[in-house]
Amino acid sequence: MSTHFPQQNNPIADALGIEFSLSAEGFPVARTRDLVLAMITTPAGSFLASALWRESRPLSCLGRGDFYRHDGSLADEAAFIARVIETAEHQRDLHDLGRVQARIACSTPWGMSQMATIYGSGIVSHVTAGHGGFHLSPDRNLAVPTALRNETCWYEEDVEWAAVANAFPDLFTGYERRAAEETIRHHWPEFWETVHGRALGVGASRGKDRQEFERIHANHWIVTSAILSGHHAGMTEVIARYGTERSIGEIERRYLVDSNEYASRGPFGYVIDEARHQPYDGPSSFVGWSRSAA
Repeated sequence: MSTHFPQQNNPIADALGIEFSLSAEGFPVARTRDLVLAMITTPAGSFLASALWRESRPLSCLGRGDFYRHDGSLADEAAFIARVIETAEHQRDLHDLGRVQARIACSTPWGMSQMATIYGSGIVSHVTAGHGGFHLSPDRNLAVPTALRNETCWYEEDVEWAAVANAFPDLFTGYERRAAEETIRHHWPEFWETVHGRALGVGASRGKDRQEFERIHANHWIVTSAILSGHHAGMTEVIARYGTERSIGEIERRYLVDSNEYASRGPFGYVIDEARHQPYDGPSSFVGWSRSAA
C-alpha cells in the first residue's frame, strides 16, 4: 500500500461527505453514509473491494475479519477511490429520487411479488422469491423504443431492465444509467449503433461478437459439452453439434482435443478443426453416452 492514503483534499469526495482512513491492519477503508468499503489484499497479491453495513466504530478500528462481502476486483488504490466516489454518488442519487417501497399483492412472471419499488407513475419494480423485474403500465410501455419493447409490459431484472432505464433515464441514478447503456451495448448492439451513429468494433459488444462468431461458424462443428478424458491422459473428450442453431434431436459427434488447447478456447465455444480432429468412437467418460450418435 502507498503511504499517501488516506485520501485528502479531494473536492468531490468532500462534497459527498466521504470519510477515508486506514484500517487497524493498514488497508484503505472509506465510509459513505451507512456503508463502509475496504480494499482487501488477497493471498495472491491482488485487490478486492469489500463492504460492511451500518458500522459505527471508527474506521481505524476495523480489521479484515469485519468485512464479509466481496464486490469485485480492484486494480489499485486509485480504482478503490473511484469505486467509493461512484458508490457515494449512487447513494446521493437514490436519496434524491425518493423511490417508494410498498407491498403490492400481484402475480409476476417470476412468482408472487414480495416487495415493490415505485419508480414513478406506471413504473414499478417487483421482487419475488427467486427473481424480479419491472412492470410498466400500457401507456408507459409505449415510451420504450420498439427495438427494446416487450408487449407483455414486463421486463426482467438481469438484462431487460435496461430498456426501462433507457426509456425513463430521469428515474435512474447515474450509475444505473451507465450500467443500462453497457447492457444495451452488449445485448442490443444494432439499437446501440443506431442511437450512437457509429459501429461497434470487435470486443466492444458481446452480442455483436457472438453474432459474428455464429455467422463465421454456421457450417462447423462446435463443442457443446466437454469432460476430461479418463481414458486418454492430457485429452478432453468433447461432444460437438453442427452449426450454431440448436434443436432437440440434433446429430452429435465426439472428439478428443488436447486439454491445453481446449482451455484456450474463445468465449463462444470451441470449434472443431476437421483437418486435425477426427471423430472419436472409443470408450467415453460421459455417463450414458449413446453410440447411436454420428
